[in-house]
Formats: sequence, structure tokens, C-alpha cells
Amino acid sequence: MIECEWQVDQRRHGFIVTGVTPLAELNLTLVELRHERLGSRMVHLACEDDNNLFGVGFRTTPGDSSGVAHILEHTVLCGSQRYPVRDPFFTMLKRSLNTFMNALTSSDWTLYPFSSQNHKDFNNLMGIYLDATFFPLLRERDFRQEGHRLEYTEAADASSPLAFKGVVYNEMKGAMADPGSLLHRRLTKALFPTTTYGVNSGGEPESILDLTHEQLVDFHRTYYHPANAYFFSYGNLPLEDHLAVIEEQALQRFEPLVVDTAVPDEVRFSAPKRVTEGFPVAADESLSQRSMVQVAWLTCPLSDSFENLALSLLSQLLLGNPAAPLYKALIESGLGQNLAPSTGYHDDQRETFLAAGLQGTDPEHLDAIEALVLKTLHQTAETGFSDEQIEAAIHQLELSHREVVGDQYPYALLLLMRMFGPWLHNDDPVSPLLLDANLARLRQELAAGPFFQNLIRRQLLDNPHRVTLLLQPDTELKEQQESALNKRLQDHSAQLSEADRQELVRLATELQRAQEDEEDLSCLPTLELSDIPATERTESCQEEQLAGCPLYRFPQPTNGIGYFTTSLMMNDVPADLIPLVPLFGTLLPKIGAAGHSYLQMAERISASTGGISASGTVICDPFSPSSLLASCNSPSAETTPTALASQPARR
Repeated sequence: MIECEWQVDQRRHGFIVTGVTPLAELNLTLVELRHERLGSRMVHLACEDDNNLFGVGFRTTPGDSSGVAHILEHTVLCGSQRYPVRDPFFTMLKRSLNTFMNALTSSDWTLYPFSSQNHKDFNNLMGIYLDATFFPLLRERDFRQEGHRLEYTEAADASSPLAFKGVVYNEMKGAMADPGSLLHRRLTKALFPTTTYGVNSGGEPESILDLTHEQLVDFHRTYYHPANAYFFSYGNLPLEDHLAVIEEQALQRFEPLVVDTAVPDEVRFSAPKRVTEGFPVAADESLSQRSMVQVAWLTCPLSDSFENLALSLLSQLLLGNPAAPLYKALIESGLGQNLAPSTGYHDDQRETFLAAGLQGTDPEHLDAIEALVLKTLHQTAETGFSDEQIEAAIHQLELSHREVVGDQYPYALLLLMRMFGPWLHNDDPVSPLLLDANLARLRQELAAGPFFQNLIRRQLLDNPHRVTLLLQPDTELKEQQESALNKRLQDHSAQLSEADRQELVRLATELQRAQEDEEDLSCLPTLELSDIPATERTESCQEEQLAGCPLYRFPQPTNGIGYFTTSLMMNDVPADLIPLVPLFGTLLPKIGAAGHSYLQMAERISASTGGISASGTVICDPFSPSSLLASCNSPSAETTPTALASQPARR
């Protein structure tokens, strides 16, 4: 673990250190800071990793479904005071060595993170992100491009039909037509009727059209103030350098402001509720087995880290694999085709919830599915779980907590996601990253009595804040939505004067020109060839023999988790079977073996490993160290494999 020289009450560049916590289980040291004048929070994770990450986030809690936070996330990336070009964010993708660049909007926060292994590149991107978030141009033209605008279908022809356009508007039209996405939105709407989680932070298409440019600017002025800002950094670059840049390029230009973005407690139900929602389908589409049913409970607040841990484990025990009781009961019931989206435990909001249900079902199965879920919970509350099942769930939790992963996102971003909710809502970034203390308490609770049985009764069976949601196809909904949209367009058209029509043409032409014109990008930072290392870093390899076979070891900072990869030659596979190899690789770890059923194998794999996978890969020399390391880092299934790689992850 990297040596950390920071101490509590230490002051640098307007910040004061409020906490220093060694995280030995993750090989990190967590430093908490607060800006003394403005109240900005910051967390730095000091470690030996050179893939440094920086992010700035804001607690954004909209009061309606206009999508203001989502549209603002898009619009701040359309140029800023220091970088007044059309699209500095995407332009930097071409002149950067970043390992990640993006912006994210959740139900109660907006986050702007990036990572890079190059020091100069890191500093370049930090300047871009700070200026974009705190000093965006927020031009009305950019709002019309990213949010919504009224425009002729043929932009330069005022005689063509009117249409609503906009990046976020079209994005959310697609999202709200997708049943899986809609299920989660409607479930949170039903579970959280009085707080920000009950609205659609991404935006309901019809509500997006009500948002004005002035409202967008006002939202930024309030929510993107440093008093509501959360800075995060990770890696081996000096924290003091980050603090200096944040203060000099952003915070020194602001005055203190009182910003109240706290989310209140949800008003608890006195009795369970049922909700029916629809999703649009064409009149000639089949409605059979298109519905979804979800049963969900509002559970504990994020501030209770132990209860949060216990519910995560309970979700794993109930739903974590095909042998888990609720998973098995739902799948084997024949009432649906698969588990519904959003099934499981959700701890990414101020108050958590657990959900279980089926998709590919029909409305007449609603009562049976709800009854099956409750019956299975009653039975499990009586019988409990075996010691082996509990240890397997704990094993999986420990693996997920310690594992250094980064296939799609940098490992540092996953750590930030884990701590961001408790940090925003409870000012506690530490507890989500500390597992050992809560596990020790859990083992004491398990020794004292039927812990998980009591948890099922307390948080689920005896909890009246329960929603049973039916999401069913509706052949009339699409026509109703289109009719309402057409009426809105007709009303707009009827109110337009000739001057208004020409103004729409002018604005469309202006927007198109702004999108297409070449720009002077000299204001943007870049890298020189001298800033890039001339050679690629190599990984050390230790070669030895094991039972007459070559064994290659690659020491890596894995937080104590070992990974084993082996390759089997498949040159003799008949040509007609080669297309089936990816399917074979998918099914191989999901079948019975050695006299054990597939359910027994699922339990054994879960209890002993972090998972076993197999995939076909085309490689020149399947037994070379470089090929083994490559397949370990990025297993893939190809249509013409020469080797089958098997990858159990083991503590």
C-alpha cells in the first residue's frame, strides 16, 4: 500500500483534510477533504496504480420528469469559457491517451469522470472537465441541439411538416419504448411517489418538451455550484497537484452559496399496493407472453451499512444462482420465460429496494407470481439457508469487493460508484469500501440465531411498503402517444406567424452550420510525440513445471485473488461443429459433472470460485506466455477457434 503523508487538519489550497483511512484489504489509503470556504467535498484514493482517475460530480435531484439533469449533462460538454469550441469533449478523444472519458446521469447525481496513464494527458483532461462543468457556455443553440427543438422535417422548407427533435428527446423516446427500461422507471415511480426517485431523471419525452433554456441555466447555477460538488481522484499522482488545479482553475472564482439538494425519507406505505402500467406495441403484434411482473420492497437507507450488506447477501442467497430458492421457484413455475429485469437488490439510491419477478408472462399470472414469491419467502423464512450456502454467498461478496476489474470501466470508477451514494447522502465514503468489519459482525449475528430468516420477515414479509407491478403490452398506447404528439404539433403550427416560420428556418440553418463548419481547435491542449513513452510496458513472467506441464505465473496487484487460465487445442474439431463452439463454451460451466446435477455444480462453483468461464479463441501459439496473459485479460469467443480457454477465478 502506498505511503500516505496526509494527516487530519492538514490544509492545502483551500482544502482541509477531515479524515485519513488506510484500506488494507484494497491496498489503498482514503483521504477525505473539504473546501473550507465553499464546502466542496473531495476524496482521494492513494495507491500505486498509474491509471489515474479524476471525476467531479454533483447531487442533482430533479423535481419533475423534464430531463433537466440529463440534458444539462449533454449541454455542458458543448463548449466552455476557456474552450469555446463546438465539442471539446469528443474532440479530445482524438488528441488524448485516455483510458476512459464519459459523463453519467443517475437518478440523484451527475458525474464527469476520466482516466489516463499519461501525466500530461491527465492534466489536459482535468482542465477540460473543470471548465466544462463549472463554466459551460450553455448556449441556447446547444440546448436546442441536445435537448429539444421545434423544426421542419425539411429544415429549410417551411412548407414541410413540423417535428420535435433533439438528442436527449430522441434518446428517451427510444428508452421509454423499451419494456425493460420502462419496467425500472415505473417501478421506482411506484416505490418512491414523494421523492425525486419517483420522477424520470432521464426525462419523459412529453415532459422534455416543457423544459426551457432558462430553466436549464437556472438548474446549472444552483446544482453545479462548488457547494454541491464532489471531487474524486485515484492513483499515484500527487494529491496536492490536484488540489492546486481545482482551486486555481475553478473554486477561487466562486462565492459561498447555500445549496439544499438533500433527499428526504420516502413516506412509508401502510399497506402493499398494486400498479398496472402499459408499454406500446403495434396493433398487429402478438400480446402473448409479453408482460412483466415485479414484486418489490423498499428496504433500508444507505446510511445503515450493515443492513445494506445483509440485504446484498440475502439477495444473493435468494436469487444469486439457479439453485437459489426464489430463482429456482420462479423459473420452474412455468409462469414466465425468465427473471424480470431489475430483479435483485438495488443500493444505488438513498433508500434501497429489493425486487423479484418474471418477464415473458401474461397478465392473468399476476396473482400466481405474487403468491409464489410470498410463499417462497415464507418457506425460506422457516427453513433458512445451509451453512454452505451462506459461506458461498459471503465468498462471492468478498470476491466482488476485492476483485480488480476493468473490462468496460476503470477499476477506480467502480470504486467510486460503490461509495458515491453513501458519500452524497450520508457524507460517508469510507463504509462502502470497508467489508471486513461488517463481515465480522455478521458472523456474530449468525452465531446468535436465525439471522437471515429474521431479515426476510423484517424487511420483506412484515414490510408493508411493497409494490406489485404489472407491465403489459398496450396496442392503443402507441396511437394515443402519437395522437397527443400530433395535436401538440398542430397547436404549435396554428400559433406560428410567417415571421415565426422563417425564424425556425433561420435557427435550423444556424444549427446546421454550427455543426458542420470547421473550427479553430488551437485552444485545446494536446500531446506531443515526446509526451508518449517510446516502448510498451511489459509484464514479468515466472516459468516453472507442474506435473510435467509448463506453468506461467504473472504477479499482479489483485487484492489477493488468483486467476487460472488453461488452453486446450481444438484443431481436430470438425468444420461443421466450429460455429457451435461459442455456444459450447457458454454451456460448459452450466451443466452437471462428476455425478452432480447442474444445480449442485452451480452451488459448488459459487462456493469455491469467483466463476468459471470458457470461450473459443484464435491464437497463434496457445501455450506461449503472451497468449495466456492475453486470454486471461480479455477472453473472447470466435467463430474459428484453435483453443478453448477455461478461466476459474479462485481466492
